[in-house]
Amino acid sequence: MAVTACYATETYTTENDDIDIEAVVNNLDTLKSYMDCFLDKKTCDAVPGDFKKDLPEAFEQACAKCTAAQKHIFRRYLEVAGEKLPEDLNALKKKYDPESKYFAPLQAAIANS
Repeated sequence: MAVTACYATETYTTENDDIDIEAVVNNLDTLKSYMDCFLDKKTCDAVPGDFKKDLPEAFEQACAKCTAAQKHIFRRYLEVAGEKLPEDLNALKKKYDPESKYFAPLQAAIANS
């Protein structure tokens, strides 16, 4: 008897893959609102709350379950947060990568997205 298994690559929900990330990163209030959600500084709205639930695993696994759209969103968010909210980005890294071992692989994984 032969058993054949079919493995699908598991990804995070694609519900917010169509978000206009440029609108988010080009509006400082919106960018800050997402960051405040991620850092537990304020209550999360639906979209940033959806992203937040996957952040710990996305950091630890270098976005292995991210869709191409999510990698692009994550890359743009981190790029602009680094430019406009560098202290908050450092706090984000400390929260989700306290031992500084996940961020570099994560950046490499999303670099070309």
